[in-house]
Amino acid sequence: MRRYLAVALDSYLCLVASGLLVRTRVDTAGVPEIVGLLLGPALAFSFLNQVVLTAIAGAGAGKLIMGIRVIGLPDAGRPGPWHLVRRWLYGLCRLPLQPWYALHSFLAAPRTVPLSAVWSSGHDDPMGLRQVHRADLAAHRNAVAGPR
Repeated sequence: MRRYLAVALDSYLCLVASGLLVRTRVDTAGVPEIVGLLLGPALAFSFLNQVVLTAIAGAGAGKLIMGIRVIGLPDAGRPGPWHLVRRWLYGLCRLPLQPWYALHSFLAAPRTVPLSAVWSSGHDDPMGLRQVHRADLAAHRNAVAGPR
């Protein structure tokens, strides 16, 4: 549930920041211009949050608020910038279409396949990154370090 709340917070913060930037031009612009004005800052804030802030602080704004960290496998360290850029692009291109892919697979699959096998579990990340709770990451690092 923390991950979903973190995504909701990230989306909310991105849209509010974008809306505040274009608020002065809304009265004079038409609908296509407003969409374009919102899309540019939204993508910029999304990149800053998901790539730059994650590279610096270990998580985006929503994940930091919810106590989640993004780690790379297998060493549980900070992911590199190229992993984060690829993850951000994957999120922009693939994840909004996830319900369509799930519905298409469910309708095309035999009825003996459970829905959980069709729908993404949310834990699979093609870049080899994972999201973990801050306390679990600290416990893992203490266990790896051994007794003091």
